[in-house]
Amino acid sequence: MAKQRDRLDLSVSCWPTNRLEQARCTQQFPDDCAETAYHSSMPRTKIIGLLKGGDGRSIGRADEVAAAVSKNLAMFPVLMKGLWSEDPLVRMRAADATEKITRSNPDLLRPYRRELLGLMAEAQQQELRWHLAAMVPRLELDSKERELVRSLLNSYLEDRSSIVKTFALQALADLAAQQSSIRPGVIEILRQAVRNGTPAMKARSRRLLLKLEHARTKT
Repeated sequence: MAKQRDRLDLSVSCWPTNRLEQARCTQQFPDDCAETAYHSSMPRTKIIGLLKGGDGRSIGRADEVAAAVSKNLAMFPVLMKGLWSEDPLVRMRAADATEKITRSNPDLLRPYRRELLGLMAEAQQQELRWHLAAMVPRLELDSKERELVRSLLNSYLEDRSSIVKTFALQALADLAAQQSSIRPGVIEILRQAVRNGTPAMKARSRRLLLKLEHARTKT
């Protein structure tokens, strides 16, 4: 049991720097230590390189990058730079990896609040837009910023991409869950999406309506 707990606790933060200790660790937990050593020694500059090339319809090695950065959060700022890359494949994959990492670590986004709001206003690439729509509600926003985000999400509802629209609906519902004053307006938007949206928008809006209308009856 203790050995199993030790395996679960093994992470990049405890990867030994002493070569003798590294050898002992590798002998005891060969699979875990090999992975930890790889992520620990991965050059930060390599992160962006892993996101390049291949098919634009694929996330490529974004999951690998997300796993590596999750094990070594010192690489997170490098990954964030990828959202502003001139390469659209890097942008979309960096956004995908960032979104996945910050599901359980939303505080990582806090230093980039202004930059993300600016990027959200400027972004035209649909993949970047839907990942930003997922991430921005995780930020701690003041009233002016929340109003800006709500306006931007409303503009995302005019996007040609059904996925962007669906994520925008989700983000609006997330904001409405945090701010009761905008809840009636968001509920109406969701009702309209149920009537006139794409199949994905209709399905998501029905689920979101149940949650928001239930929340409204409790207040």
